Amino acid sequence: MKINQVEELVGITKKNIRFYEEQGLINPERNKDNGYREYSLKDVELLNKIKLLRRLDVPIEEIRKLEIGEVSMADCLDRHISHFTHKQQEIDVMKELCKEIIEANVQFDDLKADSYLEDMKKLEKGGVRFMDVNKTDIKKSKRGPIIAAGVSIIFFIAMIIVICWTASSDPETPMGFIAIVILLFIAMIVGTIVALKQRLKEIEGGEINEARKY
Repeated sequence: MKINQVEELVGITKKNIRFYEEQGLINPERNKDNGYREYSLKDVELLNKIKLLRRLDVPIEEIRKLEIGEVSMADCLDRHISHFTHKQQEIDVMKELCKEIIEANVQFDDLKADSYLEDMKKLEKGGVRFMDVNKTDIKKSKRGPIIAAGVSIIFFIAMIIVICWTASSDPETPMGFIAIVILLFIAMIVGTIVALKQRLKEIEGGEINEARKY
C-alpha cells in the first residue's frame, strides 16, 4: 500500500512515517519496477506499536532497543514508570511551592524571591529539577540569527542560480566576470555560516550567560 493509505490507517503524518524510516524503526519494501515504497500490513502494525509507545513518551532509542530485542518490554516500561514517578515527585514539589506562595498571601511587588530560590537550591541538591530558564532563553535567542542566516544563504544561492542561467543563455557573457561574481556570493555564504557559528557560540556560552549574572 502507499504512504497515503498508511497515514490514514495509523493516524500519523507522512512526515512522522518518514522520520521513523530514517531512524531505522521501519523498513518498507521497495517496488522493483519503480523503486517506490510498498507498505505492508506488518508495517502498519509496527507503526501502531511505535505510535503507542511514543504517546507514552518512550524515547526513540528505547523503541529501537525493543525492536532488536536488546531490552524487554517489561524492563523498558519499568524504567519509564520510574521516570514518571520521579517527574511526578518534581511536579508535586513545584505544586507545594506554589501553594506556599499563595498561602503567604503576597503580591508580586511584595514577593521575597530569595528565600524561595534558596529552598529550590536545596531541593535541587536532592535531585529535584526545576525549569532551566538559561536553556529556554538560549533557544529563543538562537532562533533569530538562524532564520536570518538561512534567508541570506537562500538568497545568495538563488543569485548564483540566476547568474549561471543568464550566462548559459547568453554566450557573449564574459565568463571571467561571472566566475568572480559567483565566487563573491560563495564567499558571502561561507562568511554568513562562519558568522552564524560565532554568534551561536556567543549565545551558548558567552555574552548572554555573562549578562545573566547581573
